[in-house]
Amino acid sequence: MKKVLVIFTGGTIGSAASNGVINTANTQAFKLLEQFQDVDPQAQDIQFTTLQPLQILSENMAPATWQILINSIESQPLKNYDGIVITHGTDTLAYTAAALGYYFSAINIPMLLVSSDYSLDDARANGLENFRCAIEFIRQRIRAGVFVPYANQSQTMYVHHGTRLTCSLQLTGDFYSVQKKPFMHYENQIFTQLDVSPSVVSYIPLKAHFYTRIIMIKPYPGLNYEAIKPEQGDVVLHDLYHSGTACASNEWGEYYSLVTFIERCTQHGVKVYLAPAIKSPSAYQSTRALLSKGAEMLWNMSIESAYVKLLLAYGNFTEPQQIKAFLEANIAGEQV
Repeated sequence: MKKVLVIFTGGTIGSAASNGVINTANTQAFKLLEQFQDVDPQAQDIQFTTLQPLQILSENMAPATWQILINSIESQPLKNYDGIVITHGTDTLAYTAAALGYYFSAINIPMLLVSSDYSLDDARANGLENFRCAIEFIRQRIRAGVFVPYANQSQTMYVHHGTRLTCSLQLTGDFYSVQKKPFMHYENQIFTQLDVSPSVVSYIPLKAHFYTRIIMIKPYPGLNYEAIKPEQGDVVLHDLYHSGTACASNEWGEYYSLVTFIERCTQHGVKVYLAPAIKSPSAYQSTRALLSKGAEMLWNMSIESAYVKLLLAYGNFTEPQQIKAFLEANIAGEQV
């Protein structure tokens, strides 16, 4: 008999559609377990314990909800369980997966986040399929750590490292690991490992403290930095284009240049970090210009993972050396 802790948080997997509106519903949380018991021939061999600390759509998630979720998990006698399944919405799935991936990097049982691209009443939904993969992962005791099983439409199932999952592609419900390198492939109850890198490299104990004064900026042509007030935060994380670049030219005006914005941030004592980018011997001139002004690159990780790592770094440490060491360490396999 496998003992599984299931934690419901809402999201599409816990929602129903009514009169053209999709929202969380009290009746939907346990529908997932009912569907599983109807289709899985070995369902009687699983003993579920359930909790519901949250019931919200995931677009309404905030770092404070991660604290609630972590506290709920830690309130349980985890040594009594063979695994944990957390149901979650898709919009902020990658961020929560990263938060739990870092915080529970040393957990000794599997923890899997399960989502659905449609509500469970919809025949197109992949929620039950994702849940069955999670349960099979626990049954076979594949590996301890934080993972996300997810089947894109018309594709087979993949299991992703929690700290490597990226947000869904635009206008679809499809998910991928950074660089499209998932942890495992799953089909017909068989898991095939695709990524052999360890999931835990440097364990650093953490408190569930997520810093709140971090501003994240997305680049786009014509971004006018004059409208951004760096003094409103203590730290800036600037997203980059796929080649690890952002505008470093004053040709169209100084307020369109990230170089000038970094100088403004420095004047206000605001630290600037950049991500994502792959570390290599060569880099674009624009990237070199940004780094020469004092910005620091968070190498080899997704923007979602970099953001959550910064929240934890500044929430747990005060000394610059401690923050730097944490950011550079490969905590939970987040670095590719």
